[in-house]
Parts: sequence; C-alpha cells; structure tokens
Amino acid sequence: MSDILNNRKPAFTRAIVRKPAPNFAEGLTTQNLGTPSYDKALEQHEAYCAALRQCGLELIELPTDAAYPDSTFVEDTAILTPNCAILTRPGAPSRQGEVDSVRDVLIHYYSRLYAIQPPGTLDGGDICEAGRHFFIGISQRTNEAGALQLAEILAGEGYTSELIDIRHTPGILHLKSGIAYLGEKRVAVIQALADHPAFREYELLRLPPDEEYAANCVRVNEYVLMAAGYPHFQKMLDEAGYQLIVLEMSEYQKMDGGLSCLSLRF
Repeated sequence: MSDILNNRKPAFTRAIVRKPAPNFAEGLTTQNLGTPSYDKALEQHEAYCAALRQCGLELIELPTDAAYPDSTFVEDTAILTPNCAILTRPGAPSRQGEVDSVRDVLIHYYSRLYAIQPPGTLDGGDICEAGRHFFIGISQRTNEAGALQLAEILAGEGYTSELIDIRHTPGILHLKSGIAYLGEKRVAVIQALADHPAFREYELLRLPPDEEYAANCVRVNEYVLMAAGYPHFQKMLDEAGYQLIVLEMSEYQKMDGGLSCLSLRF
C-alpha cells in the first residue's frame, strides 16, 4: 500500500480553510464535552494547516468571521469535484450565510457552479466522495430534497450516487461522522453503518465502538489525517500501509467537528 501511495499523482492541490473566530464556542453543538478553549483551538487549527501543507496543498485562507461562529467548518458550504462545484444550503439557518464568502473564492477556480435551492438543505459533511461515486447522507441537516438535488447535479456531471439515511443512527451528526473513503475501494466505518448495503462492494475497516470519533479521517494524497487518541484504529491504518498524520482535535470534537470539516480540498 505504501508504494502505491508514494507513487500516486496528487489528487488535491489546494484547500480552503478558515481559522475559528473568537466566539467559536458560541457555535452549534450536540456534544456535552465542555466549552472549547479558543487558544487551544487555534493551536490545533495551525497544526491542521501545517498537515495539509505537508500533503502538498496550497492553502486559501479565508478571514475569520465572528458573524458565523461555526464558519471554521468550511466543508459544509460546498461540494467540490474535478468537474464542478456545488454550493450547499446548510440545514442550520444560522449557517446559511457562510456560503457567500466561499462562493466568492470558488468562482475563480470553477467554470461551473451549481447551488442547492429551497426547500432543499444540504451540509457538505453529509457527502462522501468515493472516486466517481458519492454517498449522500440524509440527516438532521441534509433533507431529502437537498440530497435529491445533489444526486441530479452529480448525474448530469457523470457521477453516480447513493442515498444513506442516518436520521436514526445514534451518535453522528453527519454521514462523514461515521465513514471515510480511503481509496482503493476501502471505507472506514462505524459499526452502526457497517452493514448498510451501500458498502457491500467495499473493503471495510470497522472502528472499535469506543473509537468511533476517529471515523472522520481524511485521505489527502499520499497521507491519511486522523484524530489523536485512538490507538486501535491508528494501528489498523498503520497495518494497512497508510502514511499517517495524527492530529489533536479535542476542541473541535466539542463542537461536533472533525478533520474533514475544517477544509475544502480540491
């Protein structure tokens, strides 16, 4: 596996990121893990950005925006493919204004931009790209209308997709809270989703029940970024041959955030 990763042409060259604003702790969360430390969140974000640079990415850094305490989670604002960009319509009304500044960046890189329209809602955290196929989560933030709009857009661009309803899956806010595509037809997945028919043709890395937060790992070119503190899953990835970058994510976990949430990679 490591030889394959080392010789693979980079799939991503850029990433959009945004540091958390000073009122980061005022954002939305379903967790009960305490109030995040802003200073520690900044340190963790800096380390995350350094990891993306290590993966070979040029960073496009948006200014902090205290009008939107959740705006560091830029992934929720767009779906990026090699062919086109799709602007989302976040399911939390307080977050819908975050899309505007991301649109202003993407118009310089994409000739085709689509947008999810009312009554559809869609968060980027519910969308998992697996090569030319997309898993689309229906959740408390992404409704069926938004999911179907995205599926239609993707089909028009030559991609396939499959809907996965996670509204009754405990413990996860978004689909990518519970799965990650690692390339080569391999998916990291929590136990509650492991038997879903959408993954029947994939090799599954099943996370231990007490390490399920680590499911939100990210394949970026020849590396996999994963959250620190999950030794069993780390060993699993290591034995599978992945080059790992292990990052502290404690302050973002308190706000329902994971590694994929903090960037838009393209």
